Amino acid sequence: MLVLAVLLFAVISRQVAGHGPLRTVDERAGRAVAHSAIPPGLAEFFADLGNTAVALPVLLVVAGWAGWAARRGRRRVAEGGGPVRWWLPSVAAASALAAVPALVVPLKLWFARPGPPGMDGGAQDGFFPSGHAATAAVAYGVAALLLIRARVPGRARRRTAFAVAAGGVLVNVGVGIGLVRRGYHWPLDVLGSWCLAGVLLVAWWAVCERWARAGAPLTPPPPATPPPHAAPAPGRTGR
Repeated sequence: MLVLAVLLFAVISRQVAGHGPLRTVDERAGRAVAHSAIPPGLAEFFADLGNTAVALPVLLVVAGWAGWAARRGRRRVAEGGGPVRWWLPSVAAASALAAVPALVVPLKLWFARPGPPGMDGGAQDGFFPSGHAATAAVAYGVAALLLIRARVPGRARRRTAFAVAAGGVLVNVGVGIGLVRRGYHWPLDVLGSWCLAGVLLVAWWAVCERWARAGAPLTPPPPATPPPHAAPAPGRTGR
């Protein structure tokens, strides 16, 4: 997935910077979506989900809960004899979101792509990649992965993981469509941000798997069964 995200971003970036045929198709598609029948209020709602003021609190709440659950259910010693770093996934989640502007802002300045009609010529320098789309993808993506790592016990584990992952994908699709429908970004701006977010999500997962001792469950282990009491020795019987 990491290689695919990097390659796809490289292809998109080349098309955007070199005014390739994909950029022409992208701008036509963007105008079509901007003039579509999608309700503008609904599109604005999803576009606002990419604001840091919205996405950051959501991630902090989920990261705080995940850290509490991991600390409550941690094992003193994980497989291999190392300690369980219950705090690492939550700290890495905040770091991943903080890395978004560090990646997006220089790329915006580098490509300096004009925005859709009505947005170009504003205070911003460049619209590729989309900061809102990247923020939403990382914040809600990491939040979903934190919930999936919670490992709900029982048969509901797979269904819960699927529901959480599907919810995260649908939210981000809504954010992307909303940004294009409201004329804030071109479709390739959103797609390029998703590629960058994919790199950060893979890096976050790798860090957690490597150093957080992911084999230890976040839910508390069942209490140990006390050993059975030894049967009392039979007493001596008199004659």
